[in-house]
Amino acid sequence: MSTPVLELQEVKTYFTLQKGLFKTVTVKAVDGVSMKINKGETIAVVGESGSGKTTLGRTALKLVPTTSGKILFEGKDVTSLKGDLKWFRKRAQIIFQDPFMSLNPYMTIRDIVDEPMIVHGYKAEERTQRAERALREVRMSPIEEYLPKYPHMLSGGQRQRVGIARTLVLDPVLIVADEPVSMIDASSRAEILYLFDGLQDKYGMGVMYITHDLATAKYFSDYIAVMYLGKIVEYGKASDVLTEPVHPYTQMLIDAVPDPDPKNRFNNRAIIPGEPPSPINPPEGCAFRSRCPMAGECKNTAPGMIELGNGHQVRCSLGEKI
Repeated sequence: MSTPVLELQEVKTYFTLQKGLFKTVTVKAVDGVSMKINKGETIAVVGESGSGKTTLGRTALKLVPTTSGKILFEGKDVTSLKGDLKWFRKRAQIIFQDPFMSLNPYMTIRDIVDEPMIVHGYKAEERTQRAERALREVRMSPIEEYLPKYPHMLSGGQRQRVGIARTLVLDPVLIVADEPVSMIDASSRAEILYLFDGLQDKYGMGVMYITHDLATAKYFSDYIAVMYLGKIVEYGKASDVLTEPVHPYTQMLIDAVPDPDPKNRFNNRAIIPGEPPSPINPPEGCAFRSRCPMAGECKNTAPGMIELGNGHQVRCSLGEKI
């Protein structure tokens, strides 16, 4: 069996915040997450805002330091790696959520796509070839027309294409896509995801796809990890998680997905009751118990991950009854 591109082993990322003059509090943004991403595989990390999805992605790329646990990249432990990270940065890239803020407004498209190659020491001739290839891959043509432009001269979808091209020029083996289509218009979302899916098939990259959108996760991912208050509460093949969800939180997320049928336009969508508890002071037992209509013994004891078969796992006592 091939070595995973990325493997997280019980990774925790805690932040210490100052509260008042003499008191500090700890935020458990990522709390014991384990997962593997193989070459050519996509894992969608889904959940509400504040669940820890983005922090998980940034932790995996060593943009945020880990509190404990291990990060293995192509089989090598990079958890405590310090000093020159250029080799790691070259092979592990990120696509940011905001295509308006992630591109330097004072740089042309040519300069933006060239910059990572300059950092990694590519010669001018090779930079030109790689930049043109990447822009062609993301369908920014005619290339000569876009190279001298500035980001403000492009649409949101075009900016995100530039962001993807900037990622591709270094031939990464891992990409963290942090809600890459959430801030562009609906007409461009499907096109960008379809484009990115094709590029992944072509180059065989491993992808962590962070999203709120279960509808796109269904078509774009091989596996789905449902995250709540820093923990993975359900994990498995995308088809299994979406057609046979076990955790009540997963079920509620699926029920809240809008139905595109025009006949249902006046029907109220289901919503998850209440608000997520504070990560500064999480409740004892299951973190979801205050919002769960089926909470029982888990009010006092936090359940561990239960294996349901075929790689489907759930952090809920309901899994014991299946």
